[in-house]
Amino acid sequence: MSAEAADPGAPLRRRSRPRIDLRRLGRVALLGPVSRDRLPDAIGHVAEAHRAHHPDADLTILRRAYVLAESSHRGQMRKSGEPYITHPLAVTLILAELGAETTTLTASLLHDTVEDTEVTLDQVREQFGDEVCYLVDGVTKLEKVDYGAAAEPETFRKMLVATGNDVRVMSIKLADRLHNMRTLGVMRPEKQARIAKVTRDVLIPLAERLGVQALKTELEDLVFAILHPEEYEQTRALIAAAAGPDAPLDTIADNVRGTLRDAGISAEVLIRPRHFVSVHRVRRKRGELRGTDFGRLLVLVTEDADCYAVLGELHTCFTPVISEFKDFIAAPKFNLYQSLHTAVVGPGGAVAEVLIRTHRMHKVAEAGVVALGNPYAQDHAAAPQTEPSDERADPTRPGWLSRLLDWQESATDPDTFWTTLRADLAQDREITVFRTDGGTLGLPAGASCVDAAYAQYGDRAHTSIGARVNGRLATLSTVLSDGDTVQLLLAQDTASGPSPDWLDHARTPAARIAITGWLTDHPDEAKPTPSTMTSMDPGGPGPAEAAAPERAAQATAPARTRSGPRATGVVVDGPDAPVRLAGCCTPVPPDELTGFVVRGGAVTVHRRECPAVAAMQEIGRAPVGARWADAGGRESDAGCRVTLVAESFGRPRLLADLTEAIATAEAAIVSATVEPPSEQRVRHTYTLQLPDAAGLPALMRAMREVAGVYDVSRAQHPAPAG
Repeated sequence: MSAEAADPGAPLRRRSRPRIDLRRLGRVALLGPVSRDRLPDAIGHVAEAHRAHHPDADLTILRRAYVLAESSHRGQMRKSGEPYITHPLAVTLILAELGAETTTLTASLLHDTVEDTEVTLDQVREQFGDEVCYLVDGVTKLEKVDYGAAAEPETFRKMLVATGNDVRVMSIKLADRLHNMRTLGVMRPEKQARIAKVTRDVLIPLAERLGVQALKTELEDLVFAILHPEEYEQTRALIAAAAGPDAPLDTIADNVRGTLRDAGISAEVLIRPRHFVSVHRVRRKRGELRGTDFGRLLVLVTEDADCYAVLGELHTCFTPVISEFKDFIAAPKFNLYQSLHTAVVGPGGAVAEVLIRTHRMHKVAEAGVVALGNPYAQDHAAAPQTEPSDERADPTRPGWLSRLLDWQESATDPDTFWTTLRADLAQDREITVFRTDGGTLGLPAGASCVDAAYAQYGDRAHTSIGARVNGRLATLSTVLSDGDTVQLLLAQDTASGPSPDWLDHARTPAARIAITGWLTDHPDEAKPTPSTMTSMDPGGPGPAEAAAPERAAQATAPARTRSGPRATGVVVDGPDAPVRLAGCCTPVPPDELTGFVVRGGAVTVHRRECPAVAAMQEIGRAPVGARWADAGGRESDAGCRVTLVAESFGRPRLLADLTEAIATAEAAIVSATVEPPSEQRVRHTYTLQLPDAAGLPALMRAMREVAGVYDVSRAQHPAPAG
């Protein structure tokens, strides 16, 4: 399908002026030179849009940039038939309408000159200065003749590094891609699909992270039209059918205007249509669409306090849908977005979503970093930066971008960089966790303590043994939530390293690349499960807490086993491979088993009812058949290892009595941990070696008979501390 013909943004376009007429501009551009005392007609639209945001802007440099761009591109034609100069003009107009400052527009006019004409970077620097030269260089592609198949990923790497020093580089690239997507219909279908997929996987997530919603939403619709033409047409038909003078949102909007007018609140109430992809998502979520699902109410006010005044009136005069309330003013999103979100029930039970923000917030919500003007000007640079790693503190170098630039240095292979970049950008929500020293860490949603360790300590995180989350002991596999306080615990034994299992819990590229690198450099080493850990970083737990934290089994790597399929008394289907018993459920005969191949080719064997089995299958891991080595389900010489959790009330000598009961049952304690008491309750976790699995029921009964113990169970998975 032709994205240009589909034009999904047209019915919902919110711009105040019509889209640029490329054919007319092409004719104007070919009329030849103009007098030096006036602006060329071809960039009249750009000048008008620019002056709307920057009334005092000096347009002289734009005139000079246009003259150079037009003369250098003269004779070049686009595949669509227009003179090539129409492309930089259209890209510049997109940025001008978003409010970009003069330097960005100048670089936008020149962004293809170095790549496609005889103009050199030195000439650009000489005529327009270092700033413009840097922006032009940042968006200039690397030559395929020099880089071959690596040209595209290496171009993006170069562009991202340049964006790390000046976010305006990516603003120009996003506008460039938007115009190319608008005119993609002249390309072959397979090339349309390839460009659309890169746009979906890389450019759209970058637009989201930079907060440029106006570009992101149109790019999403254009990609939707190319990659999912049937669903796009269905959505288009639904939107067309819902359009009309008696739309339900019109009635609710009138009621809201009257409510705010009666309350003496000056506000502009608009109906904001949803774009195609947004309607499609709502349809998939709810099934049948309601009349109010095709748009949202947008309430614009002057001051921050007015936002909350509007919210109070709406929640007083209408029935609010409390589950829909979100306050992104008090807690802005990592991409600068601020707004109040709520939903109210209107006449007849119709539910309308409402966005409440100031005019300034609205500008930032639409244009993101582009709305900052020149973020590197003196007045911006003088502002104090309290925490460089916090996205909200430094919009010119967001935390996600700093993390991306850090890990890309380790991804020297272009394919690794390209694959990791797409995976990183696919994580579309961020959380902030607090360090105990008062600093913060920005992490993707779903990140674990493993990710936090590598974000804070880099390669030192190889020696991680556990964590405290909100003051309680936790395993490295613990998933963190927004606002958590995390303290990472490191062993002073610098020779230890990560377990392959850590890769199952790492979400950030920095963590995955570091772990993979260590494992590659140490193929024959496995991080041991220590029976005692008394050497910690300052501020870590004492010896009693550190002794054998089996509850951190996922964090400290599985117990050391002999290599080979019979090493654990287990036979697995398939090729000869190392086998180990999972530390999360410690299976023993005659438990039913299932296994999974993990990174490195080893097979980890779980009890069939272990929650990890369902989790692995949900993410697409294929199970491997596994069974005990002999029909009787006994390990004749090695015994069995099991992890038990004892829940008890706190009392003196409890630990001594429990260990005595274990010793009486002829079980050896491999590791043990006792968590700090919580509400007079204590949790003990023991990893035990038994001479025979048949003795396990008697051992558990003996432990339950210890005074104060109210439950003993097999460990199913590392549970949260306390």
